[in-house]
Parts: sequence; structure tokens; C-alpha cells
Amino acid sequence: MLGLKLPTDPRWVNLAEKSLEEILTDHAYCEQKATTSCITLIQKYPERERLVKELAPIVTEEWGHFRLVIKELEKRGLKLGRQRKDEYVNQLIAFQKKGGSQDDQLIERLLVCALIEARSCERFRTLSLNIEDDDLKSFYHSFMVSEAGHYRLFIDLAKYYGEEEKVKKRWEEYLEHEAKIMENLELRGDRVH
Repeated sequence: MLGLKLPTDPRWVNLAEKSLEEILTDHAYCEQKATTSCITLIQKYPERERLVKELAPIVTEEWGHFRLVIKELEKRGLKLGRQRKDEYVNQLIAFQKKGGSQDDQLIERLLVCALIEARSCERFRTLSLNIEDDDLKSFYHSFMVSEAGHYRLFIDLAKYYGEEEKVKKRWEEYLEHEAKIMENLELRGDRVH
């Protein structure tokens, strides 16, 4: 369904389990950044009525996710650490085509958002199936379902605002590039991506 070309290395779950405070901290900031990304899209493209209408509830949902992760940290007696640079996202952003029309720029942003959501969904699925802690299995299953919906929404918006064939072609380019990013990133259990 997600189209990702390279699955997460199964060892990632074992690394994440060893550093729960770190992975939950990174997850919290991922949710915060997702909130900010949706707000930024609304601010940059207020005339895109469908985009505003469909992303406004996502802002609320993503911020709710941030709060859920904070609550999970507190429940476990863990602390929210500092936000870190997200090399994965930075490499996706660097791949965006610069220039072009406002529509072209919007499509690039929507596809990056879709890919981040797709990889998050895949990672949360991996956690929900393989982490030892039953509470975290359930916790991450609910996030997986949500991220799948967000991924689909961003793809649908890209197709709505762009030419479908061009969007599909560009999406394939993003998927190929994302696989190379994943292949070259250090396998770390303290990062969602």
C-alpha cells in the first residue's frame, strides 16, 4: 500500500526498545513537526480551500498525538529530551525541486509530507508487531493507522492540485530517492526515521 522500496531493518525495533526515552522523545517531536508542517501549508496556501479544510483537522490530530506521546513518557517516568536534527527529513527536503510554479512547489511539499507519513506508518507498524511491551504494541498500532490516513490524504491532495500522471511520476522518483536515503542512514534506535 505505501509503496516504500526498502523496509525497515528488523533490528531497528531492538535498538528502539533499548532507548525508549530517546525514541519517544523523537516521536514527540515528529508529531510536533507534523503539526507545524500542516499549519505552514495552510498559511502558505490559504486560497486552496480543499487543502485548508482537510489539513485543519490534521493539525488538531497531530498536536493530540504530541500530547499522547508526552503522556506516555510521563507514565513511564521518562523525560522529554531535546529535539534533534532529522537527517532523513532534511535529505527529503533537499530533493525537492526548487522553483517552478506555486502549484509545482505545493506538489513537492505534499509529496514530502506523504513520504514522511508513509515511513512513519511503516515504522509504527514494525513497532506494533515486534516490540516486547504489549502496551506499546497497542500504542503504536493506533499511530500506524493514523499515519496511513495522513499519507493517503497528502497523496490525494497532490493529485487534486497537480496532473495525476506527473504526480505519480514524481512520487516514484521520491520513493527511489527515499530508499537510497534509508540505505545510507545509520541504523539508530533513537530515531523514528
